[in-house]
Formats: sequence, C-alpha cells, structure tokens
Amino acid sequence: MSLPAVLRPNVTQAQSSHPTHPPPPASSASEETGSKIEDAEPGVDVNMLRELAKRALIDVLNSVNGAKTLVLDPSLAGPLGLVTEVSLYKQHGVDKMVWLEQGPLNAQTTNVVYLCRPQIKWMRILAEQIKLASTSSSPRTYNLVLVPRRTTLCDRVLEEEGVFGEVTISSYKLEFIPLEDDLLSLEWDSTFKEIFLDGDETSVYYAAQALLTIQQAYGLFPRITGKGDAAKKLANLMIHLRAHPTNASQANNPNLSTPSELLDSLVIIDRSTDMITPLLTQLTYEGLVDELMGINNSYVEVEANLLNPPSQAAAAPSASSSLPTAAATSTRKKKHRLTSATDQFYGQIRDANFAVVGVKLNREAKRLDSEFKARQPVGYSFCVLQEADCHYLAQSRHQAQTVGQLRSFVGKLGGLQSEQTNLGLHTELSERISMFTRTDQFNKTLEIQQNLLASYDTNAQVSAIEELVAQQAPVQQVLRLLCLASITCGGIKLKQLESIKREILQTYGYDLLPLLLSLASLSLLLPNLLTKSHSSIPNPNSTSLKPPPIPQPFPPIRKALRILSDTPESMPTDISYVYSGYAPLSVRMVQAVAMKGSVLANLSTGGTASGKVEKVAAHPISGWKGFEDAMKLIPGALVDEVQRGDSAEKDGSSTAMPLGLSPGVAANPNQRATTTTCVFFLGGCTYTEIAAIRWMSKSNTGRKFLICTTGVLNGSSLLESLSGSGSGFKFPGRPLALS
Repeated sequence: MSLPAVLRPNVTQAQSSHPTHPPPPASSASEETGSKIEDAEPGVDVNMLRELAKRALIDVLNSVNGAKTLVLDPSLAGPLGLVTEVSLYKQHGVDKMVWLEQGPLNAQTTNVVYLCRPQIKWMRILAEQIKLASTSSSPRTYNLVLVPRRTTLCDRVLEEEGVFGEVTISSYKLEFIPLEDDLLSLEWDSTFKEIFLDGDETSVYYAAQALLTIQQAYGLFPRITGKGDAAKKLANLMIHLRAHPTNASQANNPNLSTPSELLDSLVIIDRSTDMITPLLTQLTYEGLVDELMGINNSYVEVEANLLNPPSQAAAAPSASSSLPTAAATSTRKKKHRLTSATDQFYGQIRDANFAVVGVKLNREAKRLDSEFKARQPVGYSFCVLQEADCHYLAQSRHQAQTVGQLRSFVGKLGGLQSEQTNLGLHTELSERISMFTRTDQFNKTLEIQQNLLASYDTNAQVSAIEELVAQQAPVQQVLRLLCLASITCGGIKLKQLESIKREILQTYGYDLLPLLLSLASLSLLLPNLLTKSHSSIPNPNSTSLKPPPIPQPFPPIRKALRILSDTPESMPTDISYVYSGYAPLSVRMVQAVAMKGSVLANLSTGGTASGKVEKVAAHPISGWKGFEDAMKLIPGALVDEVQRGDSAEKDGSSTAMPLGLSPGVAANPNQRATTTTCVFFLGGCTYTEIAAIRWMSKSNTGRKFLICTTGVLNGSSLLESLSGSGSGFKFPGRPLALS
C-alpha cells in the first residue's frame, strides 16, 4: 500500500509579508472546501454542567468559615482549571494553595482543607501530616473533601492511622467537564488500566453517576446502545441507579421519568472492543500535537515567546502566579489552552488531516494581511504588526472623531494581534511537526501500520519491527507496533514473539518485563498458537472485564465494517480521512447505530460545485438493526435498552429492543427538530476519534453528536498508564515536548 499523504505544510507563504497576488476577501469562510461543512444546527448546551461543577466547588469552600489553606491533589489541578479561575479561591477564603505531597504541612491558617481523589496514598500522606502537626501548639481544623465521592475504604484507612476523628469528611461531585461545546470529559487518568487490568470497576460506577447527572439535566436517553462487557455493566448500572435513587434530588427529578426531547440515544463504546485505533499514529493536526508534544487537560506546553512577544512579555502578568508550584518553573515554558472558544482558527484546523493544514495556514495568513491593510493607511504587513502598532495608533488617533471611535479601533487592533499570535503559534507547531513527519523512522512506522491493517506480508512487518528495536527506536513506538501486529494478525508466531521480547528487554531494560506481562494479560500481545489450542468462545459465566485470551480475526471485521476506505484528505467523504485510509473501528460502531448508510458506502463520491460535501438526512435510531452479524465478530456483549419513562414501565412495557423506533423519534426525519446522540467512551478516546465524530455531526442534518469520555489518550499515554508507577521504567518524553 502507498503511504498516507502526510506532507510538510507550506508555511513559508504564511510568514511572507508581501504576497505577490491581490489579497482575498476579508472573510475566509467562503474559501473553506469539503473539509469544512457548514454547521448551523444547534446542539445541546453543555455550559450548565460547568456551572454545576463551579457552584458545587463554591459550596465546598464556603462550608469552611474563615481563612483556609487548600491542600490540592496535583491530578486535580488541571480539571479544576477548566472549571474556574484562580481568583475564585481567593474570593471564598483560600489564603494559600499547596500541593498534597510527602512531608510536613506548611499552613499559617487554622482551617486546612484537603481536596483529593479517594486514593489510599493520599489518605496516608494526610494522616502523616496531621500527626506531625499534632505536636504544634496552635490547633487546626482539618476538612477532607473527596472527589467525586466519599468511600468506605478511605474511612477505614484513616481509622487505621488513628486520625479519623480529627477530620471532617465530605465530597465534591466533579463529573463531566466541558472541554468544548461538543466534548465532555471526566478527566480521569488510568481508567483503562483500572477497569481492564486491575479489575477495579469503581470507574464504571462513577461513569454511571455522571451519565445519570446528564439525564437529570436533559431527560432520559430514549435508547441506550453499546458494545463490550464493560459497556453492558455500565448500562445495567445506569438503569439500576435510576430505579433506586440515592438522594431526594434524584427521586423527585421529573427528567428521570421522562424521555428527553433533546437527546435521542446514548452509544457506549467499551475501549477494549477497539484497541487498534489508539495504537495507530494519529494524523489529524490536534492528534499529532498530542502524539508529539502532549496535550494535558486541553493544555500544551510551548515556549513563552510564542504566546507573548518579547515586547509584551514583561508587561503581561502571569494568570497562574498564585497557583502552587512543585518547583521553579522555567520562564521559557508556558501552558497554552487549545480551544476553539478563544482561537477560531484552531477550530478550523484541529480536525483536519495534517496533509492539508499548510493550505489552511496560508489562507489564514492572506486573510489577516488583507484585513490589516484595509484598516490602516500605511503599507505595513500583518507580519510586522507589532512594530507598526505605535505608528498605526498615532495615525488613527488623529483620524478618530470621538472616544468611541478610538475605542473601537483599539479593539479591532487587539483582535488582529490575537489572531496573528494564534496563527504564529500554529505555524510554528506545524513546522516542527512537519520536520518530524519527514524522518525515515516516522514514515517507516506509518508503512508498517498500513501494511498490518491491510494484512500485507505480515511476517515482513514483524521483521521490520525487529529492525526498529535494533535501531533503538522509542520504546512506545516499538510496543505499539508489536501490539498492533498481534491484534491484526491474530497473534505472532511464538518463536518470533519470544525473540522480540528478549531483544526488547536487552535493549531497553528488564524494568519493562511487568509491562510486557500486562500486555499479554490484556490480550494485546499474544502468540498465535493460542488460536489453535483453545476455543475462541468466551466463558459466559466469567465476571472479568478483561478481553478474551484469544485474538479475534481482524480481516472479517475489516470487510464487514469497511474499515479501509480511500477518501481525499482535502474534501473527505468518509471518516477514514483521519488516518489517511483507516476508519476507526470504534466510530464505525457508532455509525452502525446512528449513520448506517455511511458504513456501507461513502456519503458521496465528491463535493458539489461549491466545493462542499452534501449532507444526508439522519435516520431514526433503531439500535444495531442490520449489523447484528458484524457485531458478533467483535468480542464483548451487545447492549440495546429502551427507556420509556416511569409511566410506561409501570404499565408493563418491556425494555428490550423493540421492532420499531426509539421513543420520541419520528418516522419522518424531515418533520422533527435536531436531536443529539451522546457517544460515551469508557476507557478513553483519541483526538482522531473525536475528529471523526465531529465530521459525522457536520455531514448530516437532524442529528448532532455529543462526545463524552473518561479521558483523552493516545497509544503512548495508554502504555505509560499500563506500566504503572512501581515498574521502575521511565518512558522517554514526547518527541517534540519541551524538556
């Protein structure tokens, strides 16, 4: 197979100050091609969830009167930063914020508030700090706030440590956090490891509670579909929690007894049903930024001069100066949030295949250049905007007749400066990514991936992976390819697999042995002889959520769901554009429920005369109808439940899959308003899967998609979580991450 068209974006024109052709019109919306489909239909407003989280945090802080020291779990800093600003803590009595870590607590206030996850390690540190402070002459009041709920295990640990009576314990219900208008995340780390490797299903219960909160806000999901054993447990738990409310607010909420008019269904995707997608190298712009630099809680770390030009850096105060710091932060590093809310251009390129990002960068550069020239009389280009600011302001100050006109001018200038800074940031990031994508190692990796997906000369691909080990390629890259080979080939020859494992341990260190054992336990790295000596039928009486120890044959799945599909990256007609030919299996399963026609064939063979892909009308949700046989090829239970509301269920209505349509969905899609399908990834999802679902949302009328996940991951972060903190092995950082 030919390699994907991962091309270096042409960023030289984006930095040119004098284009040789006339500037285009001021608006660039008309120039967007098929990769941008007009999206005017409203979806579900998720800002309510952010406000709920913010109010709950305020109630927690106000429950402790007077000045207080906040001791914060470091893993909560990122999620809380997405909910509120640092100033809110000061407004509600927080005098100082420090990290929760080993050692004595340095607090000057009488009130101390611990805010952390319900984990044993935090309970032991908290108990140690209380014991150390007990010898002090000044008494303190300790408050422990557990996120998202209080657990019996934490109570027991505090009792064993002898400090249970000295702590007032409560909980803070932090659940779904809106990262974007169409993306909700629980921002949990290591959920996949906890559920499928450790057998800890606590996250399943938390997820059920979070989805119940969505139903409290918007009404019942008329239909719950899903794939995977963990998805089945989650669906059953959701139904159980609704039938047995845990508090008065749930028992008296009318939305929990009425099917929603905004949401038409919930699709639960168990991460273990598709391990191929996270192992592949992401090829969208946002996906490559995550792969090569790392995106944590929507933030990427970049040099400060990319965000604050040297002339402004000294005058710009740091918004995070009041946050606790574990160590002195280098002035050359700064965290920047990647969001379309403040960077509209990022919203245009984040989901695009990287091969077309250069064209979009050039177009945006021309637009900014023409807008700046239209707003000032002198012939400065937008690329020297900062040097021209003072002169431009002096010229316009004499032209302005009123204070209002001058204020309007300054506002427009600031907007252009912000857009220019954003463009400069994305141009720089794209240049770095393109340099990496031109390396032989990167292209060799893509070649192996595509050949494995096509089942082309699999023995040669395994040998190529061995060569990468000999070249000491990054260990994450090697292990991702090795697991991909095991899944797509139904296992690797025993002698060959043992040889590669031995070479990996000798090359990268024997600290990797626990990780290799974990990969085998998860059926991600297996010899193919198991397929001959064991039955491939899983044990129906087993309660474990681990994948079956038998590799499932990939070619039948590839054919049944049209996993490999060619589509142009610049004007995509299928979700396969996100991987340059591979359609994510997880998103294909979503399409089998919500866009059945697109699984069987492309939506169209090309764009219209205006350069846009035609939308198709959304069909009513009818469960897995038409794809029952295809779903049997994928391991895990099949979920299809209908929620009719309390009145219908008391009349004896069944919750099994009906022959007709879901409740509340009209037979004629042209006669109903736009509804939203909620897609929940249990175990995490990648940015390419998010991009694929966004494309689905834009390519049909009558249905939007709301993406929910336990967290955002990629193949490298998944392997790092499986290695555990006690393995002794430290993975190298992202290739382009700041050191």
